[in-house]
Amino acid sequence: MYYEYWGLKKPPFDNVPDPSMYVDSHVSVENTIAETLFAIEEGNECIAVIVGDVGLGKTLSLRIILDSLDQKKYKIAFVTNPDMSFVQLLREIIGQLTGKQCEIKGKIELLETFNKLLFDTIDEGKKVLIMIDEANAISPANLESLRLLTNMQDDNRNLFTIVLAGQMELARRLEHPKRANLFQRIGTYNRIDKIQSEELVKNYVETRLKLAGATRDIFTDDAFPLIWEYSEHGVPRLINKICKLCLKAGETNEFTMINSDVVRQIGERFQKLTGPEIPKRKPRKRPVKEPVIEPAETKLEVKEPEKQFIMPEEEPEPVVKEIIPKEVYQPPVAPEPVQEISAGTKIAGITIEIEIPQGMFEQAQSADREGRLKMAGVLAAQTLEKYPQLTSSKSSDPVTIWSEIRDIILKKIENKTNVS
Repeated sequence: MYYEYWGLKKPPFDNVPDPSMYVDSHVSVENTIAETLFAIEEGNECIAVIVGDVGLGKTLSLRIILDSLDQKKYKIAFVTNPDMSFVQLLREIIGQLTGKQCEIKGKIELLETFNKLLFDTIDEGKKVLIMIDEANAISPANLESLRLLTNMQDDNRNLFTIVLAGQMELARRLEHPKRANLFQRIGTYNRIDKIQSEELVKNYVETRLKLAGATRDIFTDDAFPLIWEYSEHGVPRLINKICKLCLKAGETNEFTMINSDVVRQIGERFQKLTGPEIPKRKPRKRPVKEPVIEPAETKLEVKEPEKQFIMPEEEPEPVVKEIIPKEVYQPPVAPEPVQEISAGTKIAGITIEIEIPQGMFEQAQSADREGRLKMAGVLAAQTLEKYPQLTSSKSSDPVTIWSEIRDIILKKIENKTNVS
């Protein structure tokens, strides 16, 4: 595995909500965790809200809050996909609180069951806690139903707390004047932002590496300003992806450290694979009129927007191709015979064709395994460029997809040339 090459015990930058990999350099996450725990444990609040853009740490915050609670004091329902009817949502919540599937189908019966469950839980000396992740998927009608649900409270105390976590669409819905009644019941309202500076990004990266078992520096100091830039100025999910790609490229090419050159190439490649496409500007249609002599400044003014918005014809080389020494494999100028393999190969749910130049088979016969591995890596990067839809989703992992394509190519090369 790539992380073992760096002397690590586990992957340091997987995008999973693992509380053991939490780094306290994300100020807004720290505040969110502290205030939400207060709302649940001491504040006697009915609703707590966490909002933030994609990839900033909302789900991780919920997991850390959950792990920080005394589990003996709560009955907890954790809903990860609330895109359902209110009846289905109630059944899911009741099923998790009771530990068995809820078979009740009527809304009135479900509300009665939930109300009884609240008082039974209080009698046991516990409190009901409902956490709903991706709450931006809750329909406006279901938000209103949740508001009515909060009416099931004791005269002196709240019998349960709902924690809603979602993207900024949730914030817009909650802050709408039509939902003032619901908004007024929110006890704590937190927004998670990006990691705020290059120094905090450096601390984030180095701490995660140490938590994964690092005993030495892996990224040079000049790498962190670029990680900050290419992660859209501190988006944790993007930091993780970029750093993971850098470690994988370093392992493939046997680097001893990751410097700014590696980060720059990975960052440019990463932006090309996952960044939004910039639309080309259509040439301005000019009305037909008598020719006139225009001042030089006016001519420049017409041409400048075209230079600014039209994308260049020539695209930059893929990052893996730049990092890998070019003498390993150079495609000839003239087109050569192509061997199409696995025409129906499925990668990330997408059917693709992988083409191997005949010259690569010939070079593979005299190359060692490391050389063949690098040839396959170059062609895998070119295949990724040919099929940008493989990495168009923010949730896709370019490293995993590139490795899968590379392994398919390597296997085909070795089978064809009878080497291993």
